[in-house]
Amino acid sequence: QQLLVEWNPTQVATASEQAACIPELIERQVERTPEEVAVISVAEQVSYRELNERANQLAHYLRAQGVGAEVLVGVLMERSVEMVVALLGVLKAGGAYVPLDLLYPPERLSFMLEDAGLRVLLTQQRHASTFASHGAQIVCLDSDWPVIAQHSTANPRSNITSDNLAYVIYTSGSTGQPKGVAIRHHSTVTMLRWALSLYSEEELACVLASTSICFDISIFELFAPLSCGGKLVVAENALQLPTLAAAQAVTLINTVPSAMAELLRIEGLPASVRTVNLAGEALPHRLAQEVYEQASVEKLYNLYGPTEDTTYSTFALIERGSEKAPPIGRPLLNTQGYIVDKEMRVVPVGVAGELYLGGEGLARGYLARPELTAERFVPHPFSEEAGARLYRTGDLARFLKGGEIEYLGRLDRQVKIRGFRIELGEIEAALLSRPGVQDC
Repeated sequence: QQLLVEWNPTQVATASEQAACIPELIERQVERTPEEVAVISVAEQVSYRELNERANQLAHYLRAQGVGAEVLVGVLMERSVEMVVALLGVLKAGGAYVPLDLLYPPERLSFMLEDAGLRVLLTQQRHASTFASHGAQIVCLDSDWPVIAQHSTANPRSNITSDNLAYVIYTSGSTGQPKGVAIRHHSTVTMLRWALSLYSEEELACVLASTSICFDISIFELFAPLSCGGKLVVAENALQLPTLAAAQAVTLINTVPSAMAELLRIEGLPASVRTVNLAGEALPHRLAQEVYEQASVEKLYNLYGPTEDTTYSTFALIERGSEKAPPIGRPLLNTQGYIVDKEMRVVPVGVAGELYLGGEGLARGYLARPELTAERFVPHPFSEEAGARLYRTGDLARFLKGGEIEYLGRLDRQVKIRGFRIELGEIEAALLSRPGVQDC
């Protein structure tokens, strides 16, 4: 038990030192570096001041449409500066964004629109007609911008608290339909504070933003650099990097191991990259050392965390030349990890058990699914804090000597495809809905 206390850090900045919500972190940076470049896309680049003013105009417009605390706003955008404006505008308005991916099947997007009860959908004119029948107010950031631009460029006065929702990300569900994970501002700001304490401003100077906004590692890519004066280079995906004009400025890449393996195969890693984050899939030892064969790479982090615990829960700095399998490391600040048996008893060091997570990063729960929330987020048996919970990850793991955690696999039938969680029950439900399929 004493080791668990030592291995689960709980230090946190005081409330006066912490921004309560994501926009506050970015607005503070705008004041420090208004004319520095904030976002670069294939089509344009904008400064911190321009990004902030455009997001403010959208926020004031959205407020006039009734968007405020706990109101969910869909974001279905091509990857561009406009997409970043949309996400930040929703947050500044006090709402929570629900990311939607244009590459998703129409049926899945329709379900997410209905399940989230979206009142507003931000998109672009060429995609508006596809979702005209869903009842949400459709706002096209391109064709509607002349109206939006009439609103104030000043920062909106905040009407939300750290306990309000920031976003809802849908993950695969074992019953045949995806489920929305509801994340508060407090949890996201806690993760960002950890990131800003670990990574230097030089490391975050120029970050590749290549991950779908429907995948939660995008939260790090988008908001960590914008909280410390860094640049975002927006790409369609990680493999587009070699073709980008800004490729040689990128200092940090945050992606999944399978994408990194392909980048290395095509010799697409720029010499400017100093730090690599790999997450979303198990990191093979061989790949980790191949990354270090790139002369410019100084640090490689293996990161682990489910969407239900706000992007990242544990991290490990992998050693160059290491001969052991990469561990998933130690919990982030304000995150706790416990490895227990079926009776919720802590197992000894070296013994496998299920990994449970606790701390400031835990999601509020699953959107409109109280039974599933109660099943996966359980009372915390090792805490004296009233209402404390642990999240059952379904991951098999063990503590190594010294406190690092080794990932051993899944306890259920969930699989990962390029980092995305897939519940095989969802695939089976889709197959069983087809005429002529009796069983699968």
